[in-house]
Amino acid sequence: MSTAPNFDERIERRGTHSSKWDMMEPIYCVPASDGIAMWVADMDFRPPPCVQAAIEGMAAHGLYGYFGDARANHDAIAWWMKTRHGWVVEAAAIFTTNGLVNGTALCVDAYTKPGDGVVLMTPVYHAFARVIAAGGRRVVECELAIEGGRYVLDIARWDAQMTGSERMLVLCSPHNPGGRVWTGDELREIAAFCVRHDLILVSDEIHHDLVMPGHKHTVMALAAPEIQDRLVMMTATTKTFNIAGCHVGNVIIPDKALRARFQASINAQGVSPNTFGMVMATAAYSPDGAAWLDALVAYLDGNRRLFEEGVATIPGLCPMALEATYLAWIDFAGTGMAPAEFTARVEKQARIAANHGPSFGAGGGTFLRFNLATPRAVVAESVARLKQAFADLQ
Repeated sequence: MSTAPNFDERIERRGTHSSKWDMMEPIYCVPASDGIAMWVADMDFRPPPCVQAAIEGMAAHGLYGYFGDARANHDAIAWWMKTRHGWVVEAAAIFTTNGLVNGTALCVDAYTKPGDGVVLMTPVYHAFARVIAAGGRRVVECELAIEGGRYVLDIARWDAQMTGSERMLVLCSPHNPGGRVWTGDELREIAAFCVRHDLILVSDEIHHDLVMPGHKHTVMALAAPEIQDRLVMMTATTKTFNIAGCHVGNVIIPDKALRARFQASINAQGVSPNTFGMVMATAAYSPDGAAWLDALVAYLDGNRRLFEEGVATIPGLCPMALEATYLAWIDFAGTGMAPAEFTARVEKQARIAANHGPSFGAGGGTFLRFNLATPRAVVAESVARLKQAFADLQ
């Protein structure tokens, strides 16, 4: 790229139909005038220039019809997965969905029946439970353990929870909201758990490109190739390149029988590609997109250090070490306050909108989630506000 991206640029998003900024006051009562939106998981940065150029090319052409011929998109996906993750993907395995929440819902429809149990390792991304319950399935919460200030598996406990009525497990890898990058050994333990209990394994790896220096993500398809017959992989450009509004996701299914069941669900629900999303995603999965991403991760790592170090100086607040994603998971249990009290301090005194921990399921009760994908000056301001809101604990 000719110029380095300027992630310090303050871009006004209020009044632009931004869920993150325009819904902050209605939902959290944090004033739009001077509040800081740190909840919805999108970034306050422009996407790579190659994505903007692709959209400008569409505008110049001036026609916006149905999308067809996905070969360039499939080639871009295959190139990205091989060069960034060492994973070889065949075009026939790729399905395009309207984002990965839609992809999860399609998996629930394709691989389970009403009343079946779907396993989640909680606390975890809240949309999983929402679509599972909306589909008439049971959410089975297998709570993660905490050791050394980080989440770890609790397989023996989870084995004891299974009743035989569970049909699927949805894995978040890397983990949201805890920011864990699961090791190869941990992924193999999860795979073995799924084999033991005859579960389809849906591995949502939407954050797999946003991994902090010193950590390495392992694709589930490579960690446990022996479970290809029960594995569904989900990836996307949306979180990586800040294009979530284009609603496009990749569902990659190695096994032909599982592909057929997924295709039947797509057919039944009339899912078809978003033209803008396909063009943007194809442009993003490129050498220019890769260079932009490298700069982004370095910047996010700086934000992470600033926020974690600042929050750690506030007595009673404990940040979970962020290994991936741009979402900081802060435990307020040490304050001795009830969730309503510490949340009120964050929202009313600090004027920050952050996701409430209980929405992520069992184990999230004393936490709040903060989005750090914003200019560094905003992160610094958020730390200063939190210190002031909890100044009596100093």
